[in-house]
Amino acid sequence: MADAKLSATAISTWPCRHRQQPSANTFGELLRRCSNEPLPEQSDPALQCTLPSGTRSLLLESYCPAHSLFLHSYLDLFPEKVVALLALGPWEVAQICKVLLVPYNAALVRLCGMANHFRKKYSTVVIGTSQTRPVNLGVREEAMGRTMILDYDSVVIAWMRRAGNYLGLFLLLSLLSILAHSDVVFSQDHHFSWKAGQWGQCIGDECGSGGVQTRTIWCVHREGWTSHHSHCQHINKPESQRHCFKVCDWHQDLFEWEVSDWGNCALVPFFSNELKMRTTECITAQHGIQRRQVHCVRTSNRTTVTSRICEFFSQKPALEQACLVPCPQDCVVSDFTSWSRCSKTCGAGLQHRTRHVLATPMYGGANCPNLTETRTCSSPVSCPAGEGEYQYSLKVGAWSECRRAHVKDAVLSGRTTVDFGSSSSENTVTRHTTGSHHHHHHHHHLTHVHTKYPMSWELEVGYQTRQVRCTQNDGRNAMLSLCTKDSFPLTFQACVMPKDCQTSDWSSWSACSKTCRSTDLSPGYRLRSRIMTQIPVGGGKQCPALEEKEACNIIGDLLPNCPRYLWGTTDWGDCRVLPLLSQQDRRLANVSILCGEGIQTRKTYCVQVPDVSAPHHRKEVSRPVNARLCAGEEVPSAVQHCSTPCQNHCQLSQWSAWGPCIYDNCNETQGKKGFRQRRRESLWESISSPDACPHLVESIPCEDPACYLWQIQPEGSCILNKGTCGPGTVVHNVTCVNSEGEYVPIAHCTDDPPPTEGVCEVACPADCVVGPWSSWSPCSHSCATKTSEGRQSRTRTVLAMPGKEGKECPSAPALEEWRVCNDHPCIAFYWEAAPWGPCIEDTSMNLNGTSFWNGTPSCALGIQIRKVSCMKTNVGPVISKRCPDSSRPEIGQPCLLPCKKDCIVTPFSEWTACPSTCMPENTTATTQCRYRTIVQRSANGGQECPDTLYEERECESLPVCPVYRWRTHKWHSCVLVPDSVRRGLTGPGEACGIGLETRGVSCVGERGESANMTECLRWASPLPLQIRGCRVACKDDCTLTAWSRFSECTGCGTSRSRKRSLTGRSKKRELCLNEELYPLEETEACPCDEFLSQPSGNWSACILPDPSVSGSLQGWMSHREIKECGKGLRYRAVACIDQQGRLVDPLLCTNTGYMVEVCHIPCPLDCKLSDWSAWSACSASCGGGLKIRSKWLREKAFNGGRPCPKLDLKNQAQVYEAVPCHSECSQFQWRTEPWSICTINTVDDLPACGEGVQSRKIRCLKKETTGEGSSADDSLCDQEEMPPRAQVCFLACPNDCVVTPWGPWSNCPAQCDQGTARNRSRQILRLPASEDSACPDLIQSESCILNSTCFTYQYRVSDWSTCQLSENAICGQGSRLRLLDCIRSDGKMVDLQKCEQIGLINKWRLSESCVVDCPVSCVLSEWSPWADCSHTCGSQGLTVRTRRILQEAHEEGHPCPTQLTQTKPCPIRPCYIWLLSDWLPCTVEDAECGQGLRRRNLSCIVHWGDWPESPPQPVAEELCGDKVTKQIQQEMEQPCFIPCPGDCHLTEWSSWSSCQLTCLEGRSFETTGRQARSRAVIIQVMENQGSCPHQVFETQSCKEGKCHSYQWRTGGWSNNERVVWCQRSDGVNVTGGCYSQKRPTTIRHCHPPCTKPFSHCTTSGVCGCEKGYTEVMTTHGFLDYCTRTPGVDNSKKADVKTNSGRLKPGPSQGQDLLSEWTLRPVGPDGRVKLWVYAVTAVGFIIILFIIALSFVVCKPSKITKTSPPPQKPLTLAYDGDMDM
Repeated sequence: MADAKLSATAISTWPCRHRQQPSANTFGELLRRCSNEPLPEQSDPALQCTLPSGTRSLLLESYCPAHSLFLHSYLDLFPEKVVALLALGPWEVAQICKVLLVPYNAALVRLCGMANHFRKKYSTVVIGTSQTRPVNLGVREEAMGRTMILDYDSVVIAWMRRAGNYLGLFLLLSLLSILAHSDVVFSQDHHFSWKAGQWGQCIGDECGSGGVQTRTIWCVHREGWTSHHSHCQHINKPESQRHCFKVCDWHQDLFEWEVSDWGNCALVPFFSNELKMRTTECITAQHGIQRRQVHCVRTSNRTTVTSRICEFFSQKPALEQACLVPCPQDCVVSDFTSWSRCSKTCGAGLQHRTRHVLATPMYGGANCPNLTETRTCSSPVSCPAGEGEYQYSLKVGAWSECRRAHVKDAVLSGRTTVDFGSSSSENTVTRHTTGSHHHHHHHHHLTHVHTKYPMSWELEVGYQTRQVRCTQNDGRNAMLSLCTKDSFPLTFQACVMPKDCQTSDWSSWSACSKTCRSTDLSPGYRLRSRIMTQIPVGGGKQCPALEEKEACNIIGDLLPNCPRYLWGTTDWGDCRVLPLLSQQDRRLANVSILCGEGIQTRKTYCVQVPDVSAPHHRKEVSRPVNARLCAGEEVPSAVQHCSTPCQNHCQLSQWSAWGPCIYDNCNETQGKKGFRQRRRESLWESISSPDACPHLVESIPCEDPACYLWQIQPEGSCILNKGTCGPGTVVHNVTCVNSEGEYVPIAHCTDDPPPTEGVCEVACPADCVVGPWSSWSPCSHSCATKTSEGRQSRTRTVLAMPGKEGKECPSAPALEEWRVCNDHPCIAFYWEAAPWGPCIEDTSMNLNGTSFWNGTPSCALGIQIRKVSCMKTNVGPVISKRCPDSSRPEIGQPCLLPCKKDCIVTPFSEWTACPSTCMPENTTATTQCRYRTIVQRSANGGQECPDTLYEERECESLPVCPVYRWRTHKWHSCVLVPDSVRRGLTGPGEACGIGLETRGVSCVGERGESANMTECLRWASPLPLQIRGCRVACKDDCTLTAWSRFSECTGCGTSRSRKRSLTGRSKKRELCLNEELYPLEETEACPCDEFLSQPSGNWSACILPDPSVSGSLQGWMSHREIKECGKGLRYRAVACIDQQGRLVDPLLCTNTGYMVEVCHIPCPLDCKLSDWSAWSACSASCGGGLKIRSKWLREKAFNGGRPCPKLDLKNQAQVYEAVPCHSECSQFQWRTEPWSICTINTVDDLPACGEGVQSRKIRCLKKETTGEGSSADDSLCDQEEMPPRAQVCFLACPNDCVVTPWGPWSNCPAQCDQGTARNRSRQILRLPASEDSACPDLIQSESCILNSTCFTYQYRVSDWSTCQLSENAICGQGSRLRLLDCIRSDGKMVDLQKCEQIGLINKWRLSESCVVDCPVSCVLSEWSPWADCSHTCGSQGLTVRTRRILQEAHEEGHPCPTQLTQTKPCPIRPCYIWLLSDWLPCTVEDAECGQGLRRRNLSCIVHWGDWPESPPQPVAEELCGDKVTKQIQQEMEQPCFIPCPGDCHLTEWSSWSSCQLTCLEGRSFETTGRQARSRAVIIQVMENQGSCPHQVFETQSCKEGKCHSYQWRTGGWSNNERVVWCQRSDGVNVTGGCYSQKRPTTIRHCHPPCTKPFSHCTTSGVCGCEKGYTEVMTTHGFLDYCTRTPGVDNSKKADVKTNSGRLKPGPSQGQDLLSEWTLRPVGPDGRVKLWVYAVTAVGFIIILFIIALSFVVCKPSKITKTSPPPQKPLTLAYDGDMDM
């Protein structure tokens, strides 16, 4: 051993860098020992391989130096793993050292299997030590005075060396080898010692061997107080710190505390804080202690390990705990019953009364008292003379055990030699209890178990005897002749020799019901069984348990995880709008163009989730399983809303004006051809995609295009060449602008720029002055045709006529100019784009990886192409050159190709189960099916779905059930009691009478071959009768002929009979003529095969036919509507009864067991509305408004149809639609022509100047969108806005100043502020000739007056329209609109452009999205299959099927039906059961009293399933099964005793008492209660008391008990006596239960006794006087005498002076009350006590004080003449009362 330690130490002390491989000799010797026996590649881990003691350290220190401490601890825990280490090579051990912290579940094998590897590597051997030990038997190590024994089962774990897959992993728990020191280490002086605390938790940064554990060390005196460390010797100081292994989180899953239940609470002799014995007093409970067992066990195999392991994880549970033992509880018995009748009707007799036990004594309480009281009684009637003194009764004993007839029975001496037992026990009543036998697998089996099954059963007949006595009524024996006069009772009889039940050996354990690891930690169970090979006969031992169950896989950590079941779903189906339509709308709708919101459905199915811990190649796509497995999971939604895009109608703006003629591409300005374009915009772009709108740009060809033009604007006034008038020049500002009017650099304009100066002229004083040109009038046509073209004009007027020598005015035509406008043809050109084509693959581009576009998974980049063509309005396509390329739409765009979607189908479900048992002959072959579900439909060219989704096949041919039958042997001859026994007993000596005959029974197969009896017990009919009574005729027996044949039956309900007759001398014997004993005719009912059908129960609901089953299993949600109406069937069960009214198989009356009739479920009618009404007028007569149309109610919904929308007060449907509308404020407008020339009336040759008149024409025109409107009557235009037809004009005279007409008024402020003004101006065209003449004012102003000269403007919006959908949409996303108007402050509607011109910002939204709720109808799942019947027989059976709501109804959808469950009656099958009768009264055979039997019967009955409501009826026994087997399981006979007159005997058992709990202060002390019953002793004759049995009682546990308390109750006093009794809290009077120390007294006593006349003893224990008398007391307080109370007798005057103050009232109610006071005002001598006077005086003073105080307070105040103080407001004080 020392060498081993030296070797290990030498290696372990090397520096780490110098450690080398250990000496080969050590390993060689070690491996030689390990490999003495050749090992296979996978050897048995239990190999007895011995290991040198020091080799372990040597091995570990060299191979894993960094973890040597860790591995030491590991091997202390698992010593058998040392061999596994030795079996590994160096490289493998190095790999293990790298993965030390991996859980142990994957581990090591090949124990000692690598011996050859080490043998080749190391050749020499060095023996470290010769001491060896077997490894696998455990290791015992001693450290610091402790011993640890570890013994583990060897574990075989695979170590695989395949392609780098090493599963060599350790279970690493340690520090079990480093054991704790002793808690206290004493020093040498014995006064101070070191005391160590508990080791703390292992602390470390990481789990592993680098942890540190500390504990507290202190120095204590032997008396217990703590001192300084210097008082203790430091040599013996325990360590306060040690290395430890910090456990990992997963370690605590490997071990756990196993705690047993708490034991019984046992009394302790001492209290916890006192050193004295317990006293005998008990108030509520006594101190006790209870203990339990605590072990640390491995969770894998429940083996016990050292507690140190579990202490790493959690504190050790307490082994003891204090408890309370209730105080001793005495026996509690009921009150006595009333006295029985006197035992004799004449003379002296006995009578008794009994009581029964309510609660048995517990916890050391007093035993039960006698339950019987007996007393003598006498009758006033004397017994008549000559009547016998005694009565005699024949008393029999119990039958002896059945015996075989032996030879020794032939030699008999004396009258009786049969052993009947001791006579002392003849009256002893023994309680027989039959209980079930529970056999556990670890108990020894019965010794009579047969290993071979018997081939036949034979019975043996024996005999049994009993004792017969004649007893007197005083209990004494008498001569038999006094009891047996005519016949002698049987003292012997034949019997069957008992045979015990025999069973086979136990079968193997079945597979554990728990095959996987679940989260609920519930254990599994496994079963084993055995079969009965011999039924018990003749009272033999009953069969033990034939089946045994035990728990298995309690934790199951080595099992695979249990499968999880979740709901799986298919892909969503197509979006369908049709289900949202009502029946009325469906007939009118075009299904192909429906769009908008809809619903889509999918199917849910239950799948098994693959185990994530399984290797990848073992995982598979989840297969569908039964939906019941997913019952606990939330079902995913099967219906959701969806949307089908609609083709929205674009709302477009008006066309803009035609633009200038520009080149198609301004960067390429070649040629003389260009285009003019006009545009329009799409309104409400949020609801319309650009592709959905028509063309937005139109163009027309033109000539001389120019992208950029010179723009000329005059700057400054006319600069005269000379003088003050005449010609001059004006400077022009020349800029370059584009077609949009925007300034661009001059370089863009390629043409020569226009001159920067222009000619101008200022009129001279005598010249004609002409005004500026007016604006061009509107163009007469929008476009030019062959017959018409557009023209527009402008005019100017003469402002001053010329003077002499002045420049003349231009001619009249020169005052008007015309020009052509809109000269382009009316036909325009535009680009029209066809819809985009499908996305096709573009091989030139690919996407890197999968991307998502609009949520759709895509795989590659594709391209979409569309056709774009140039269109001519009202003509069709033309060549592309006619349309500008710049506005040409794209013909291709990139797109994302959706991935090919292959069809995804679940694997087939498991085949439905086939019958596991054999099949009877001639039965149809059963089938099994399986199905699979389509999860995803194929798309985009993916793989198509398979055609087969449902498969069905026949089950594999099951073996036909074997056919076995009983073969009965011949009946043996009748066996009587042997003659030897008969001669030795009293009774008939002739060898005749009743006996038994038996026959053998064997089992044969179908072909008659012999078989084991067990096969017939399993497969054959009930066991035939093996024994029956027989009779051997005696000489004096009556003889009869054999029975004749039964007569013929005449029909159902009749009977048949058979007869026999007496023969010989029997015809004349009186006994034989008694037909009750010897009947001569028998009748029985005739068999009848006629049955009667009788309807039972109610009709089921109308059940519609189911759809095809295969369609429901296809796994894709079919788009059919679930039919809820139409033709169906309803069912009613039919009871089939026979002629006696007994229920029989319903198939005897009907084929199905039902009455079936056609029924109809009325179809639901939807709410019907009318068609849309015509549109109403626009709500606004001018501007934007709404127009409405509506529907009204035609028919209400009926029978669950789609409900109506909301109804108004008139019960009309509120369904309407409102859309925006715009009413023109005026469809007619005034059109004015230019003013005529100003006409001046001149006289003679005066110059035509001055004031004149000019006129113009006005016309009323109807507004047109294009061109000039048509003329209309003037009355249709607004008369208030009619322009003037004439006006005053002014022509300047020569030499006068000439100015232009007034310009427009300037704008007033936007808000028309008060005090502001507006201006207008004019310019001078000709200066006056003389300076004296002045020009008129050039500026004019006027105040801004609201609604007169100034107006404000604001936007106004109309009301919202209803939510507008596409015309083919039912519901979903839509938009609602409103219109915008411009309103002047005087309320007049003006053009919208007016608000825009003044810069008003429109903040109103004119459109917004909205949602129309969809009328979603209720969506239901399919009906589940019909469930199994709730009852297997009878008329109460129902079968149910259910469905669930997948989508609740919404808005006006079809509501969900209320019927989600349907029931259907089950066929009424008869219920056959064995009925066990109640115990019959005790009967004694052939005697009046003694030992008898109490029997009960087993009968086969049929009932309707509601028994006992319907009376059962007896039927043939074969309908209920094997009666013999059923009787074996029941106790059919019980011994009983009928007492003889004079016997002392026990009563029958009392009924069970109420269930009572043990309680403390009203609280339950336990969960299970107890109830008791008892038997009392009845004494019939006092002389026979010596043979009386003891009274007995018994208890049993019960549930739902109550706590009872007990209280003493007292009656009223009578003659100083009262009744005291104990009462239970439920009102039952009892004896026992109340504390005897608290029992009230029953008798009152006075000391000294009350001997005075008219005196008595009062309740206070003193003498008092009777009523009407007054006590006169002595000076010592005792009663002196009683005197009559004054006033009681009216004939005498009372002497008040004599009696007052000395006498107290006599005994009255007031006196009794006063006497009960604690402070008595009167002393025993009758005088008032002193403290009474003191109290009276104090009370008088208090009264005076109160009177004086009230006088002072209530004294009225003097009246003064001063002014009254100001009154304060009344304040109510609120005291919290709610009434305030």
